[in-house]
Amino acid sequence: QVQLVESGGGLVQAGGSLRLSCAASGSIFSINAMAWYRQAPGEQRELVAAIFSGGSTKYADSVKGRFTISRDNAKNTVYLQMNSLKPEDTAVYYCNADIRTGFSPERDYWGQGTQVTVSS
Repeated sequence: QVQLVESGGGLVQAGGSLRLSCAASGSIFSINAMAWYRQAPGEQRELVAAIFSGGSTKYADSVKGRFTISRDNAKNTVYLQMNSLKPEDTAVYYCNADIRTGFSPERDYWGQGTQVTVSS
């Protein structure tokens, strides 16, 4: 059984910052990619940023230069530092990870989501 638990969402004014965290727990053998997605009302879920086991990263064009993804492998945790937030960043942010457990091959896991609201 694997769980991803997110924290750090909230309400912030435009131009402000937030830091999201997502901790994976359970019978984890290894974690490959970890990522953050977001979904605004009426919109499709979209990739915000991803970080791979080797440390390489990928960002959506809309957040490049403002958001930074990082991970602490010892804690099975991924972070998203969000700076210079804009109202259009308002969404539910979901953590995603490719995890292999001791009992099953690698698959996708999702967190429950955390709301980020940016006021203008």
